[in-house]
Amino acid sequence: MTQPVCKRFVVTGRVQGVFYRGAAQDGARRLGLNGWVRNCSDGSVELVACGEARALDELEAWLWRGPSQARVENVVQETVAPQTFSGFELRR
Repeated sequence: MTQPVCKRFVVTGRVQGVFYRGAAQDGARRLGLNGWVRNCSDGSVELVACGEARALDELEAWLWRGPSQARVENVVQETVAPQTFSGFELRR
């Protein structure tokens, strides 16, 4: 079994108050990813997701679109050290 890849994403724009976190959680779960998502005090949304590289690429493509009410301006991603999560959770 291969080691999962983990990436941290920071999404900016109109991404709070538009169900972005919940939709990102749903999408990550559908892709078989583990990790978490939270709103940040600066108005951005931060995620850490771990799993197959292909699934992470699909998640990143979705993050650029977001739910219909979102207006994504930028998605910054970086590879981070592998971590182990059980499921994909919403953090406050």
